[in-house]
Amino acid sequence: MKTPAPHISADPPENDAPSDEGRVRLLTASFTRLRVGVLAMPFIGLLFALLFAWQGGNPAGLLAWSALYLPALWGVRRLHRRYLQDQAERTAADVLATWQRRLQKVALCHGLALASTVALTIDGATYDFMLLLHVTLMGIAAINAVQMTANLPMYRAQYLGMASGLALMPWAFPDHWYFALPMAVVMNIVIYQSSLSVQRFFVRQVVLEERSRDLADRYRVASSAALDALAEKNHFLGAAAHDLRQPVHAMALLAEAIALHGQHDARLATLLQQWRQSMRSVNHMFNTLLDLSRIESGTMQARPSPVSVAQLLDEVGLQFGEDARARGLALRLRPAPPDALLWADPALVRQALFNLVHNALRYTTHGGVLVAARRRGGQWCLGVWDTGTGVGEQEQTRIFEAFYRGEAAHANVPGGHGLGLAVVARCVALMGARQGIRSRAGRGSCFWIALPSAPPGENHPLAIPAVPNGAGRPSPGLFGQCLVVDDEPQVLQAWTALLDGWGLDVRTATSLQQACGQLAAGFVPDVVFCDEHLGQGESGFAVLRALLERCPGARGAMVSGEMDKPSLREAQDEGYLVLHKPVDPYTLQDLLSRWLKSDKNRF
Repeated sequence: MKTPAPHISADPPENDAPSDEGRVRLLTASFTRLRVGVLAMPFIGLLFALLFAWQGGNPAGLLAWSALYLPALWGVRRLHRRYLQDQAERTAADVLATWQRRLQKVALCHGLALASTVALTIDGATYDFMLLLHVTLMGIAAINAVQMTANLPMYRAQYLGMASGLALMPWAFPDHWYFALPMAVVMNIVIYQSSLSVQRFFVRQVVLEERSRDLADRYRVASSAALDALAEKNHFLGAAAHDLRQPVHAMALLAEAIALHGQHDARLATLLQQWRQSMRSVNHMFNTLLDLSRIESGTMQARPSPVSVAQLLDEVGLQFGEDARARGLALRLRPAPPDALLWADPALVRQALFNLVHNALRYTTHGGVLVAARRRGGQWCLGVWDTGTGVGEQEQTRIFEAFYRGEAAHANVPGGHGLGLAVVARCVALMGARQGIRSRAGRGSCFWIALPSAPPGENHPLAIPAVPNGAGRPSPGLFGQCLVVDDEPQVLQAWTALLDGWGLDVRTATSLQQACGQLAAGFVPDVVFCDEHLGQGESGFAVLRALLERCPGARGAMVSGEMDKPSLREAQDEGYLVLHKPVDPYTLQDLLSRWLKSDKNRF
């Protein structure tokens, strides 16, 4: 039987008591009200003295009463300064121990002083004067019941002093006291009961504020801990990316090297095709995790520039054409006008669109996927249609959340983690664009991204195409010399096996010293590939520049399993090509075929 969740109320229980700090705040509130009351008394006493004299009474007593309140004002003001000093220098418990009883005595004296006005005017006062005086005292008691009850002992002390004036009512109203006294007693009881309710309100407010402050402090601590954990996770992913990608990179190169020797064996070709597809899936998962990590850490920022829509769609075909054929699906691309440009961050829009296409292929078992761009006013809408499982209407509001997978996705494609579309949403948000979905369960889906168009002008290429058109298995036939610098023996063996199978003369090195040794032995490379992460803290970019300076006719590229290292951004800013591990063999073969057929100019 499921146990119902407990009800959590925003109000504190009745028996909750404020902390010492909260009690000091209540004491301060009552003391502030007491100071205001003492300040007003000389003026009220003077007005009653004038009225008493005008009615024929002797005002000397009230005038003396008003005059005595003047030094009382000075005393209360000085007392208040000492109280604030103690409050700043001492603990709340010490302040309460010292000042609670002291201020109660001051409040009692003030109440007795107010009641004494009845005794000072009882001889010679008219009925109207005495009635006005008692009504005024009753009004002061009512006001204090609202404003001074934050500290109940202080209010009680003052109220007790004022209530002593009731004992003089038989002399104040000799003809009406048997009516006036019961009425005054009832009114005082009502006022006192009201003061208790107000005091509970003050206490509850302080308790609630303390709870809110405590919750805010706990939230700040938890938020700080969560941010620290997120930063640690992002740091771990960034640091581990290189080590995780190394074996995957080596396996991808070895798969192509093996394919060169087993291309006439149909059974082996099928297994190698499955191997390649698995490598692409692993690589896509790496990129998705790292992109999500970089977005969450705040290190990824959008840098918009004009992007060719036609080139973007061409890259989709190059990247996913073979994957679609391997799945038995048709990948169709609707051509865009050559001058069509959208305003976006090239890397972010590329990653977002690639994730949508990868997602569509993964959840489509028959039919195909269509990728097209349509002009909508001042925007380009990139759409990916599929004939896959579709997304139910209730799930569409959550489909872009991290780690969310719909019921159909779980049933038809096991093993996903629900990160691809989350990366799409965050890439789109970084660019200030919009994304959405139109879908019916079992009828396929259309995912779209709306981006502003850019005026015709200079085109910024996105990247070197990932896969050549009509991609099949890369064939040998390349001629040239290649130098590979990497500190991982397994990776160097994979580079050697693949490049040697393509017909290249390959030499390897693990450091600048070894690479210079190869050059000193007479080896003149046409192409240099250098890993960024070398042993003993050696900078791969510095090594690449040093080697290209010694070999001005060679081309060169950085190879790295990391994404956001400053040296990689520096290399790209200086015009060097950066290949991210695991390097796609098709990209590598296409790159080498163009480099080795062109003039030997430095990249």
